Amino acid sequence: MRFIFGKYIGIFLLLVSSLYPKSLMAESLPSWIIPLREAVYEQILTSREVAPIYILAKAESTKNFSGAAQYVALSRCEYLMGRVFQFEDKKNEASARYAEGRKLAEMAIAIEPSAEAWVLAAENISQACAVNSVMFALANGLSVEKYAKNALTFNSRNAAAQYIIAARWVYAPSPFNNFNRGIEMMKAIITNGDMEKDDRFNVFVSIGYTYVQQKKYADARQWLQRALNVYPSNKFAAELLEKK
Repeated sequence: MRFIFGKYIGIFLLLVSSLYPKSLMAESLPSWIIPLREAVYEQILTSREVAPIYILAKAESTKNFSGAAQYVALSRCEYLMGRVFQFEDKKNEASARYAEGRKLAEMAIAIEPSAEAWVLAAENISQACAVNSVMFALANGLSVEKYAKNALTFNSRNAAAQYIIAARWVYAPSPFNNFNRGIEMMKAIITNGDMEKDDRFNVFVSIGYTYVQQKKYADARQWLQRALNVYPSNKFAAELLEKK
């Protein structure tokens, strides 16, 4: 098992150090969580192959942190693993990870509220709504924007919180979306948000997606290419670019 951990961690540390510009290397995440995030967004490995990276990230989070910081780190691990299962349409497995991620984020909030804890609570609920029943979404969906706004009271430049609020206007079904407003809010994050690597991808691909929905394909192309410059093998961005 130790060999498997080393193999996959080595692969992704190599990817992080060699494939991406130094300007993208300023990370606030713990170093042991970055390989897990890269695995999720690059979408090269299966959930079975990502599992050892996830297990190691959890172990390192428990070893290196305590209290609210530990719960925040563990919540992020659950959220990221949930995304892997969600990409594979394993809704039950994804739902379980999001439920655990939400619980851990809320435990962190109870000890020491922070922008990161509120964001993780919002992210876990948001994705849980996508893999659970309509009744679940109706009962929990309103908490997503509320929690994101709570995050902004701690850090008004938190790009992930800004993204959660803007995404409502992009991804909500008609007639609840507002593409022009969504694009405007997404572009504002680039100026007004402190963006991590995954924030850049999320914003770029969401703007591209919105332009595709509006059939503004020339505009969509430039944003989707920017997203793929961040995560070149991401299937969602690549499929959008092909669709356009």
